[in-house]
Amino acid sequence: MKIDSSSTSSPPPLEGVGGRLLVKVCGMRDSQNIQELAKLKPDYMGFIFYSNSPRNAASIDKAVLSTLPLSIQKVGVFVNESVEVMRETAKSYGIDVLQLHGGETPLQCLQLREEGYIIFKAFPIAEESDFDILTDYEGCCDYFLFDTKTPQHGGSGVKFDWGLLQHYQGETPFFLSGGIELNDANAIKQITHPKFVAVDVNSKFEIEPGLKDIDKLNEFIERLEIND
Repeated sequence: MKIDSSSTSSPPPLEGVGGRLLVKVCGMRDSQNIQELAKLKPDYMGFIFYSNSPRNAASIDKAVLSTLPLSIQKVGVFVNESVEVMRETAKSYGIDVLQLHGGETPLQCLQLREEGYIIFKAFPIAEESDFDILTDYEGCCDYFLFDTKTPQHGGSGVKFDWGLLQHYQGETPFFLSGGIELNDANAIKQITHPKFVAVDVNSKFEIEPGLKDIDKLNEFIERLEIND
C-alpha cells in the first residue's frame, strides 16, 4: 500500500527519557483479545506474517483490524519477505508499519520508507559488535528494534544484556524487545539512553501463543507510567 501523505495518520510522537515510553504489544491474532487490548490504548499493535511463527496472523479477521482507533498503529512483522508481498499484505490488512525481522537490506528499508511506510528494523543483539551493522541503516528506518539473538527471529522470551545498549551510538531511536515481563517495568524506567523511546512486549504476557493476558498488560503499562 503506497500511502498518500494527505491521508496518512502520524506515528505517535517520540518520547523516551524524561517522557512516556511508547508501548508495542506484538503477536496478536485473536479477535476478542485484540478488541480487549485496544481498550488499553497501546501505541502499536503487532501482527506477525511469518509462517514459522506460532503467532502467525495470516488468518486474522481483517474486519476487526479496521475497527482499531487511529491512535493505535498496526504493525506487520515480516521475515525475509519480498517487497511485493509486504506491500500486498499491508494493503490487505490495513497495516501502517512494516517491521522487518530478517536480513533485509538498507536499500529495501529505504525503498519502502520512501513509499510512505513507517519502517522498524529489528536487530538481534548478543555482543557489542552487533551494533556495527547499524551504521548502514541510518536514515533508512524510522526506528530500530533491539531483540535477543536467537534462531527464531524473535518471540523467544529471552532477554539480552541491556547493559550492551550503552554501545549504541546511532541517531535512530530504538525499541527494546526480548523477554520483557511484568517485573521489568522498574528496570526499564532506569534505562537512560537518549534514543530509547519504546518497549515491545510479547511472549511473557501470553496465556498461550497469540493470546495475551490483558490484566497483566494493563498492570505493566500502569507501572511504566508511574513516576517513582
